[in-house]
Amino acid sequence: MSASEQIDEMIAGLTDWRGTVFARIRAIILKADPAITEEVKWRGAPVWSHDGNVCLAAAFKGKVKVTFPSGAMLPDPDKLFNAELEGKQWRAIDILENDTVDEKALKAMVRAAAEFNHGKSDTKAGAKPAAKSGARKVK
Repeated sequence: MSASEQIDEMIAGLTDWRGTVFARIRAIILKADPAITEEVKWRGAPVWSHDGNVCLAAAFKGKVKVTFPSGAMLPDPDKLFNAELEGKQWRAIDILENDTVDEKALKAMVRAAAEFNHGKSDTKAGAKPAAKSGARKVK
């Protein structure tokens, strides 16, 4: 079974609001970067990659979490990051049941992560973590 089929199956198993949100997040990620690939890593976590890991997602009891492994190095002008703000590298977006996802901002974040991966070996290698937003703004 391909990674995409495994992710399809996982989303189908989420029969509440999380399945709808997860499917939407996935569609936004895939639309943001046509060169992105889907993988399943780390105990079944869906991961989207382009020149390295761009982001991963997981459904938990009360939220859907989208995590960016290099999130601390990315600009966050729309204040999407609202979780894992204290880490030196990872940043996440926790999406709760009644949150609305800002598609434009999430696409921009996915593109920024892919660009960061592409430039990791040269100019961005010594990048400093972006400022912590601390805001709870998913839109």
